[in-house]
Amino acid sequence: MKDVTIYTTAWCPFCIRAKMLLDKKQIKYTEIKVDGDQEKRQEMTKLSGGRTVPQIFIGETPIGGCDEMFALERQGELDALISAN
Repeated sequence: MKDVTIYTTAWCPFCIRAKMLLDKKQIKYTEIKVDGDQEKRQEMTKLSGGRTVPQIFIGETPIGGCDEMFALERQGELDALISAN
């Protein structure tokens, strides 16, 4: 199983939705909060190329944000990406 990492801010509704999906699917994840932390936000942008939250990674691969993760779920690809070796 690949590690899932999600960069978030406290009041972002898309961050909350993304975490709710992961929780519902009982997928463990590491949350990195970037509220007021310029270093973490810069790290997020450098790794993902994205400036908005959430930014979600499966293993080392950035998949985008909430909408992209839900699209993977609708297509039946999310579980396969996370469980792939």
